[in-house]
Amino acid sequence: MQKNPVQCQFVVALDSIVGKWKPIILYHLLQGKPLRFNELRRLLPDITQRMLTLHLRELEEEELVKRVIYPQIPPKVEYSITEYGMSLSPILETLHQWGVAHVERKQLKKEKNEQTETD
Repeated sequence: MQKNPVQCQFVVALDSIVGKWKPIILYHLLQGKPLRFNELRRLLPDITQRMLTLHLRELEEEELVKRVIYPQIPPKVEYSITEYGMSLSPILETLHQWGVAHVERKQLKKEKNEQTETD
């Protein structure tokens, strides 16, 4: 049985960026400024330290994120988006815009349903 090559390409692409936190991490790093681990934790208050570490390692393996360790005491580590990771910018921006529109649509539907119930 042969695998569907189009499906395989989608799976490979999604495996690289899908997860509850990966797109959000990438979105923050796409803002251009390198971020330290604790800065990312502050931007994502609901993520656990373990999950942030795991996702950053996976993104680094995919060459979407670069980790730079500065030889100083205490150690300083910064994460930034790679040039390759920058290629995700239009995709993540479009996804973000769709999410905003989707939330608005759901809110309008909820308000319409509430209005119908009160009539």
